[in-house]
Amino acid sequence: MRRTSTRLADGREIIYFDDDTNAPPRTAVDTRDLPETAHTAEIRRDPLTGEWVAIAAHRQTRTYKPPTDLCPLCPSAPGRPTEIPESDYSVVVFENRFPSFAQAQDMSTADEVVPGLVPRRHGLGRCEVVCFTPDHNTSFAELSPERVRTVIDAWADRTVALGELPGVEQVFCFENRGEEIGVTLHHPHGQIYGYPFVTPRTKRMLAVAAEHHDRTGRHLACDVLAAERDSGERMIAGTSSWSAYVPAAARWPVEVHLVPHRRVPDLPALTDAERDDLAGLYLDVLRRLDALHDRPLPYVAAWHQAPVRVGRELSWLRLELFSIRRAADKLKYLAGSESGMAVWISDVTPEQVAERLRAARTPQDHPER
Repeated sequence: MRRTSTRLADGREIIYFDDDTNAPPRTAVDTRDLPETAHTAEIRRDPLTGEWVAIAAHRQTRTYKPPTDLCPLCPSAPGRPTEIPESDYSVVVFENRFPSFAQAQDMSTADEVVPGLVPRRHGLGRCEVVCFTPDHNTSFAELSPERVRTVIDAWADRTVALGELPGVEQVFCFENRGEEIGVTLHHPHGQIYGYPFVTPRTKRMLAVAAEHHDRTGRHLACDVLAAERDSGERMIAGTSSWSAYVPAAARWPVEVHLVPHRRVPDLPALTDAERDDLAGLYLDVLRRLDALHDRPLPYVAAWHQAPVRVGRELSWLRLELFSIRRAADKLKYLAGSESGMAVWISDVTPEQVAERLRAARTPQDHPER
């Protein structure tokens, strides 16, 4: 893989990750007349929960469902410059033009907290967009294993880079797919957030893992993985270094976890062989998801990585894939119990979902389609 970093017209960084090291050099210039970036994102601490909430009002003006011929994530063409100046690419990562978190213009005061009942400070961090392919009319599940491997390497590269930025405490790589999920750009892409705090869910999981370790002397994620592999009841697929299964207490109508057999805290810690295995298994699982209802499944793919500075010895890398579609013509909405009390109620058993996913016929099973 070849990596090339350059700048867009407004100073934002853009990085090209090329599958082919013999690809043309990335020298295209962003010809757009863009204003300098100036973001006012801040975070406020909820006094009732102790959780930080991001306030980023400038995101109200972000691009919303443009027509295909105006997609900002497609390669640039004569007379139509986009966020990617090159006329072609493999994988591209660039700073989000409408970030929820960003580096401060004045770093000398960036970490100052305004005290009070609701403390607030700058939303110090970074948000990036990851374009998986120049092809607008495809999906992650249709990528080649080689392209997925390039995406994995890009995620790992950016996890290291964002983790070294001032104020970043946790790096989150994710993909939102489908209008039902709330996607506003249809081009196959994901995002990477560098949070200025450890997220509430990660804090909770680390606390539970610490309690389990204190009580048993063992790693919680290791015990969960071993139990799922021994039972096999909720297993979907696997390789020599990864397992994919429906968790026993799944919250979503469709939920699959991809977990490495070796304890690693984050994506950069994966070996070349583990990354190759992940690429194949990831595609297998995504294609099974799409085969469930014989139509593209809306989903969120969320990488759980160790925080930058705390809890790394208790963390175990995990990808969570989940969907709000509970039937071919029905969606699960987060209503009173889930949204109001964070108590999840499932309409289907994890064992039933696992059985359906094991039996799902993917396009590779019937190439005539």
